[in-house]
Amino acid sequence: MAANQDSEDPEEEIPFENEIDGLLARLTLKEKVGQLNQLNGSEQTGPAVEDVDLEDEIRNGKVGSVLNADGLENRERYQRIAVEETEHGVPLLFGYDVIHGFRTLSPIPLGEAASWDPDAVRASANVAAAEASASGIHWTFGPPVDVARDARWGRSMETSGEDPYLAGELAAARVRGFQGDDLTAADTVLACAKHYAAYGEVKAGREYNTVDISESTLRDIHLPPFEAAVTEGVGTVMNAFTVFEGIPAGASKRLVRDVLKDEWAFDGFVVSDWNSFREFIYHGVAGDERDAAELAIEAGSDMDMVGHIYTNELVNLVEDGTIDEALVDDAVRRVLRSKYRLGLFEDPYRYFDDERRKETVLNETHREIVRDVARKSIVLMKNERDVLPLDDVDSIAVVGALADSADDVLGDWRGCGRPEDAVSVLDGIEGTVDNAEVRYAQGCDRSGMVSATLREEAIETVEETDVAVVAVGESYELSGEASSRSDIDLPGEQQELLEALQATGTPVVAVLMNGRPLALPWLSENVPAILETWFLGTEAGDAIADVLFGNHQPSGRLPMSFPQTVGQVPIHYNHLPTGRPQHRAEAGWGTSYLDIPNDPLYAFGHGLSYTTFEYADLELGALTIKMNEPLSIGLTVENIGDVVGTEVVQVYIHDLVGSRARPVKELKRFRKLELEPGERREVTFEIESDDLAFWTADEVFAAEPGEFDVMIGHASDDIRLTDSFELRA
Repeated sequence: MAANQDSEDPEEEIPFENEIDGLLARLTLKEKVGQLNQLNGSEQTGPAVEDVDLEDEIRNGKVGSVLNADGLENRERYQRIAVEETEHGVPLLFGYDVIHGFRTLSPIPLGEAASWDPDAVRASANVAAAEASASGIHWTFGPPVDVARDARWGRSMETSGEDPYLAGELAAARVRGFQGDDLTAADTVLACAKHYAAYGEVKAGREYNTVDISESTLRDIHLPPFEAAVTEGVGTVMNAFTVFEGIPAGASKRLVRDVLKDEWAFDGFVVSDWNSFREFIYHGVAGDERDAAELAIEAGSDMDMVGHIYTNELVNLVEDGTIDEALVDDAVRRVLRSKYRLGLFEDPYRYFDDERRKETVLNETHREIVRDVARKSIVLMKNERDVLPLDDVDSIAVVGALADSADDVLGDWRGCGRPEDAVSVLDGIEGTVDNAEVRYAQGCDRSGMVSATLREEAIETVEETDVAVVAVGESYELSGEASSRSDIDLPGEQQELLEALQATGTPVVAVLMNGRPLALPWLSENVPAILETWFLGTEAGDAIADVLFGNHQPSGRLPMSFPQTVGQVPIHYNHLPTGRPQHRAEAGWGTSYLDIPNDPLYAFGHGLSYTTFEYADLELGALTIKMNEPLSIGLTVENIGDVVGTEVVQVYIHDLVGSRARPVKELKRFRKLELEPGERREVTFEIESDDLAFWTADEVFAAEPGEFDVMIGHASDDIRLTDSFELRA
């Protein structure tokens, strides 16, 4: 789907835009401004804002969209007021944060990214869209497509991790899942790529903090996932709270008008984040609400989320000649275009079908889909002595308050997800085991604190069983918006508990639950088996049990590096080389720490299987290619183990000499392969010269002639095959 999804068919586009022209001509200036105003329903998902009578505001033509409206009945009532009790009957857009599911929840986005499976991610978004639309929602404030490179940042859990290529592939998949091929279809919703742009670079990983990065970092790292979403036809984009070059994102003409709307030809609309136009005042770039409204509309930001800035100031700004009414008309056109694309003018009540809601929400098909996504999102970090899978044990100890929590598995930004619908780790294990005894000990509370009684009970339980499955990590409140952490170790006394359980001699399997990479050096060194499970959603416990007992092979790969200590953060695999790289410098004069290595504890792309894979026969289609000429890459992968397994083949490129320093490696392609024992398969990739492009010293996005290394392997730090080629002008 192209960015301008209607422009390819002029027979549809002309009457469609003509209808908008006619409606714009009939609307008063005040009614136009009303279309740019989004008000809140019942649920507060940000700091308190001015309280208004929502029904009166709708009746008076002052509302174009409502978010967080509670319940199908209320949404339908608000829509009837807008359509039947206003002069022009313009329908409302109902928005909601459907980030990783509506009622049937998938893994958090960072967890889904660990699947490295765009098809699974698309299916997950489609489930969310079907349930949201059946509940009267037209528009989700997702997908988040920020690139996160600092694990302290709580909203890392909303991202696809540290790599722009992987984030772009999954951004496109989520847009396809939410919007489908036809936005008028009953099971689709309007998507929103957020937070534009570079929100993942907040200083010190502190939520809402300032961002100060170069133009090349913006272009090479943070914009590609947004461009991928726009290319896929995303309907809306949300401003970031943060600044770029000292200007709040929603007030940045360069970001919004120049790049998004002009360079990328985005024809949807841009919405502020919660009250973020008013925050221009707090940033110190606007003296009052009038200044804020002027900055936002001139930058190209179209809709004001709950801030009342546009409704308070835009009419006066136009009437006194400060801004051109054409700016308002353009913004309103974009909002109306989205409503037409959704089919709301044809049938404004199409989303209010209670029977469809009952049949759709939390149905068994949806539960099975999210269970599959959850299984694929689990990363086997370590498996010494083949402790896993648990296929020959008579008794199992399950330890940890998180293991018995059907609340925490849902994670943050849980939409309408409910703990009573979810499967805890303990429930999943008990529901899977037939012939083994399962004994539970709390061990610690959800915050990780351990009492003497809990400790002794856990030790006794573990001593009397064949293996211990210990759930450790963060309670769900510790990651998400406004949940940054300066210390990303295991909270509380969970490590001390693990030390005591490990000392019993019973093999320990650590099941991690977390919304960010954690620093776990002791765990990595001492616990034989570690399973990273993130917050997996409604079917978490069953999915974890599937992997623990070998009913599903672990296939997840890390989308974000795990540091050895918080002192390494921010850390990411695709860093730039330095003039004194550690491996080339004389002792003591390279870029390094005195106390720890530079390398992460677990690198981007890492993940084990219950089998082993061998790579061979790398062959490039040519040693020299010209611009716009593709390069074919071929190799073979063989499963040399005894069980079926899934490998993620990862292709990295290094541009040896550029007009700007280039990263030591960059992910450019990947593919998941399921191989039977002994199966050997040929794999081919194709690289285009556009894949080699970057923000050059000439300030254009282009590929430059030169030498390139090709690196193919199991992870960013586990390269199995290498070769090189030359790109010529």
